[in-house]
Amino acid sequence: MAEETVFSKIVSGEIPVEKLAETERVIAFPDINPQAPVHVLVVPKTSEYQNVTELAAGDPSLLAEMVEVAKGIAAEHANGEFRLIFNNGASAGQTIFHVHAHVIANLEERSLLGF
Repeated sequence: MAEETVFSKIVSGEIPVEKLAETERVIAFPDINPQAPVHVLVVPKTSEYQNVTELAAGDPSLLAEMVEVAKGIAAEHANGEFRLIFNNGASAGQTIFHVHAHVIANLEERSLLGF
């Protein structure tokens, strides 16, 4: 059984969030510490996968669904343009080990994470 995380508590409804999108397998909500005008997390409802490489190997259709949800968020909030960021491992900045994607949009020129 996977270790409980803040995301599993959000998925179960234990921690309330503003749902910006939801499918049978994915939920999207604003990041609590936004790094851009649009910063949304896309999280699968399963806690089976800790990171994106595990997800890609184990359930590529769920990964595709996450990308589709991210695309919809960007269409609604950012003219369809966005960055999709997966942190994979602690040294890459991952702090919650329940796979999730950051949808980042409406950036000022040359802002965010040194890019």
